Amino acid sequence: MVIIKDICKSFNGKRVLNSINLDFRDGEILTIVGKSGVGKSVLLKLVVGLIDSDSGSINVDNILLDKNTVYDIRKKIGFVFQSSALVESLPVEENIGLALRYIYNLDDDTIKRKVIEAIRMVKLDEKVASMYPSNLSGGMLKRAAIARAIILRPKYIFYDEPTTGLDPIVARAIEDLILTLNNKLNTTSIIVTHDINSAVGISDRIAMLSKGEITFSGMVDDFNKTENQYVKEFKDAYFLKQEK
Repeated sequence: MVIIKDICKSFNGKRVLNSINLDFRDGEILTIVGKSGVGKSVLLKLVVGLIDSDSGSINVDNILLDKNTVYDIRKKIGFVFQSSALVESLPVEENIGLALRYIYNLDDDTIKRKVIEAIRMVKLDEKVASMYPSNLSGGMLKRAAIARAIILRPKYIFYDEPTTGLDPIVARAIEDLILTLNNKLNTTSIIVTHDINSAVGISDRIAMLSKGEITFSGMVDDFNKTENQYVKEFKDAYFLKQEK
């Protein structure tokens, strides 16, 4: 379980996150929704230790995140970046196996076996292993990025806008993959998105980030029925945009 308590973060004097309190419960899919630029991705990067908070605490499985524990905590977390963030100069096989080589120093045969296993798990053809990121479609890139995130069998997988830029059919397939992996690998999945339809379709719980604060947190049914003004305004703006 991840417990985020009173987390604050500012950039250049501008407060982005203000006393955030939230927990990630074992085995669930929690989606954090909110407008672009409200700090959703910042929150994930804080938990994985890519950036430091100004104040507050983050506890991962009873380990307090600090400079002495950050690398142990990172081993528990797979991160799927919005851009996929594959190294363009490396074939997919090497991208997926980076952590196995440089963190655990495994031999080539073991790395290859585990990479092929991950590729199959995300439903990519094995021939993709020898291809370069520039030759992959958006959906294939996302699957390769997910394969890299699950290669160490993390307890937590963080997905930063996993369906942005994908057509509806491919986006739905990625959502189905997230659900499948969450169950098959017994992970906890944390998703940040501004896509309400995706959030409602895939989540156990939804939290809303607005004006630097968690303005709603509850089960999907609660999110659908709530009279919370921030949720209602966000839904109205989202669906109005979809109609245009």
